[in-house]
Amino acid sequence: MAEAGGLLRGPEVWAYVLDGHERLRIALAELTEGRERGSSRLPGWTRAHVLSHIEGIGRALTRQARYALKGELIEVYDGGRPARDAGIEAGAVRSAAELTAAVTATLAEAEAVWGSVGDADWERPVRYRDGDLRGALHCWWRELEVHTADANLATCSAAWPRELCLHLFDFLAPRAPAGLTLVESDGPVRHTFGAAGGSAGPGAGGEDPTGRGPVVRGRLTDLAAWLAGRQPHQRLDGRLPDLGPWP
Repeated sequence: MAEAGGLLRGPEVWAYVLDGHERLRIALAELTEGRERGSSRLPGWTRAHVLSHIEGIGRALTRQARYALKGELIEVYDGGRPARDAGIEAGAVRSAAELTAAVTATLAEAEAVWGSVGDADWERPVRYRDGDLRGALHCWWRELEVHTADANLATCSAAWPRELCLHLFDFLAPRAPAGLTLVESDGPVRHTFGAAGGSAGPGAGGEDPTGRGPVVRGRLTDLAAWLAGRQPHQRLDGRLPDLGPWP
């Protein structure tokens, strides 16, 4: 079950991550030669850029876990954001076969390291946001699922699990204007964001107290995709306000 702050227990989110790994492996089976140069769902990025980023962030977050389990801290990327961006560009020139092999190896490495995290380890500190292993794994879950959909292969945001959508509502709350209410058209969720960019939470029932906040309705996966800056799979109803940057 979700805990305070919208986080799941470590073993629960790890089970969702393993499902995401499998969906990515299935998607990679569609990456025949030449398709890596096709457009992704991210403007300006090819599929190769997206897959190169998945490889890089997957290895970086797995490194957080590997060092944390030894009681050590290490930066997410050596060289910070510039090194991360350069790595994406350098990796994006590879062939479909090379990208598939690299991403598959990243998934195997992640499974070996994260799979060794014990129940007593989830609060070990990491450099990622000066948090803990549980928070770093949630980051990998977000990056994995969102960018697998971005790759524009065999899956899209419509495949996102419900728990991921609810987690994205919490994590991306700083993007939302105060009073924005997201209403699930085919389920019980009604999620109103608060005055500080926070949220009253799923099922909070709340209309915006001022009566002026926009209300957006749609399937849960489509609401989460839009909040994440992605194109919804199906149309949303309501006035879509501008969103802030990712937190």
